[in-house]
Amino acid sequence: MIIESLQNEKIKNLNRLITDNRFRKKSGVFVVEGKQENERALQFGFENVEFFICESIFGINHPEGKIHFVSSQVYEKLAYRGTSEGIIGIYKTKEFDLKNYQPKDNASVIVVESVEKPGNLGAILRSCEAFGIDALIVTDSRVDFYNPNVLRSSVGCFFGMNVFSATNEETLAFLQENCFKIYTTFMDETAEDLYNKNFNEKSALFFGTEHSGLSDFWLHKGENILIPMSGTIDSLNLSNAVAITCYEILRQKLSK
Repeated sequence: MIIESLQNEKIKNLNRLITDNRFRKKSGVFVVEGKQENERALQFGFENVEFFICESIFGINHPEGKIHFVSSQVYEKLAYRGTSEGIIGIYKTKEFDLKNYQPKDNASVIVVESVEKPGNLGAILRSCEAFGIDALIVTDSRVDFYNPNVLRSSVGCFFGMNVFSATNEETLAFLQENCFKIYTTFMDETAEDLYNKNFNEKSALFFGTEHSGLSDFWLHKGENILIPMSGTIDSLNLSNAVAITCYEILRQKLSK
């Protein structure tokens, strides 16, 4: 049977999961669009509930699990990317408790405080995964990790990352207990060149919001660093700043 109506109850429920953060949280599930993203979700052990597949786009080599077939017209209305790849999956959510993280001796952790934009969080996840960062901690988060824009902009990198949500107080206690060297990114005269620091040791690097930077909670909690720049602008997009920093961490570890 092929679902051809947007008024079908399964389709209405799926559309609500895509568009309503509160409903998604209450349901304990989230939505994944795209072939690569669904493959990565399954690869990294996320539990699938069901798939919605448009065979004329996706083809006939279906993943294992409960499948609902939909028409191309229905799929195009549901999918953010229109006719992209023909598959939408629903998965059970997982917890992001920092207590479940056991860092390695030379772990590199990125911490972002109060990140506000789903696209930025997704891009940060992509950089962290690409450059081998051990974990991403989001403190006082204002973004739902399972927001479809987070998953899309991370191109599935979310699923293979250690991602945690915690308060500033919980994060500081965890890092101190596990002997992390803390680096903050306040824009003041105390900041030292990023490239003169040793990131081969256990390190946590902090970034604040684009609007106001790190909160005063993190003042004097660690060494202050900056990315040297020669232009007239004095700051970068948050995700770009994180990407540059992640690359420098990887560069140091590869040249060790």
